[in-house]
Amino acid sequence: MRIVFFLLLLANLAFFALSYFGAGRASDESQLVQQQLNPQEIRLLSADQIAKLAAERAKQAAERPKTALKTPVVCLELGAFSPAEAPRVQQALEPLALGARLSQRRVEEVASYWVFMPPMRNRQAANQKAAELRKLGVEDFFIVQEDPKLRFAISLGVFRTEEAARSRLGELRTKGVRTARVGPKEISGQKVYFAVKDVPDALVARLNDLRRSFAGAELRDCPAEEKRAAN
Repeated sequence: MRIVFFLLLLANLAFFALSYFGAGRASDESQLVQQQLNPQEIRLLSADQIAKLAAERAKQAAERPKTALKTPVVCLELGAFSPAEAPRVQQALEPLALGARLSQRRVEEVASYWVFMPPMRNRQAANQKAAELRKLGVEDFFIVQEDPKLRFAISLGVFRTEEAARSRLGELRTKGVRTARVGPKEISGQKVYFAVKDVPDALVARLNDLRRSFAGAELRDCPAEEKRAAN
C-alpha cells in the first residue's frame, strides 16, 4: 500500500513539473517569436513601389562606373589666330607640356561666299544666259566685267556664310536654275589653329583659361579630319 502511495506521488510530481515547465517554455517561445516578427513594424510594398526601388538600384549601379571611368575628350582645337599671333600662343602652351599631342594647322579663311554661274565664252553668251534667268523670274543678278579670271560669269548673290549662300541656291533651284553653284568669293587671310589630342577634364579647364587671354579665341571640337588623325 505504501508503495502504491509513493508511485502516485511521483506521478503527480512529474505531471506538475511537465505542466509548469512545458507551459513556461511554450510561453517563452511565443514571446520570442513575437519579438522577432514585430508584426506592427512590417510594411508591405506595392508592385509600383517594388518597381521604383528596383529602378533606383539599377540607376545607382549604372552611375558608379561612369564616375570611376572618365574618358578624356578626343581632340580640342584652340583658334583662330593670325600667323603673327601664333608664336605667342605656342609660348603660352609650353607650360602644359603637351608634347606630341599638340599640333597646328593653317587654313585660308573665307570672308564671303557667292552663288554664281561660271564664266561664259563671251559677252553674247552671258547676255543670252541673263535673258534665260529673267524668263525664270530671276532678277537679282549681274554679269561680272572687271575681274579677268571671272569675266562674263553671272553673280546671283554674295553672302557672309556658306549656309546663307546655299539657301539662296535652293531658292534658285525651285525656279529652275540648274547650272548655278556656291563657292568662296573673298579670302580674308591665313588663320592658325592649335589642336590638342587626348584632353582630360583638368586640361580642358587650363586650355579654357588660356583662351580667355586671347581676344576672340575659341575652344571647340577638332574638325572631323583632325579627330580621325587622333584615333
